[in-house]
Amino acid sequence: MALYSDKVMDHFRNPRNVGVIEDADGVGEVGNAKCGDIMKMYLKIDNDIITDVKFETFGCGSAIASSSMATELIKGKPVSEAMALTNKAVAEALDGLPDYKMHCSVLAEEAIRNALEDYERKKGAEGSPQVYTHVECECEGKE
Repeated sequence: MALYSDKVMDHFRNPRNVGVIEDADGVGEVGNAKCGDIMKMYLKIDNDIITDVKFETFGCGSAIASSSMATELIKGKPVSEAMALTNKAVAEALDGLPDYKMHCSVLAEEAIRNALEDYERKKGAEGSPQVYTHVECECEGKE
């Protein structure tokens, strides 16, 4: 049995929505110093609809695949729907992740949530700081 699903391998080898949005309406960054995974999500939002989303991820294949899939799941969606995205939904859309790689889907969820919270802050107070979150992982030594 393969360790990773075909969808994980496809999103790792051919990630969607990679890059930076220079004039992003919301930016969120999360990381895990223990395993080195770092994700940064950029959102462009018009009338509370996510019209564009890009990501930069430094990390393992599961982190890249989770970032890619998460962007696909929220692009074109209302902010309220994107805020409800869970790591479980990301993992399920990838046809599963090994248990010790589930933190990658958590990183994707939290990066999106942080970007959406940044967007909300900017709507209320221009120039708010970016949020950085640390997520624990269990993959050390299992690569």
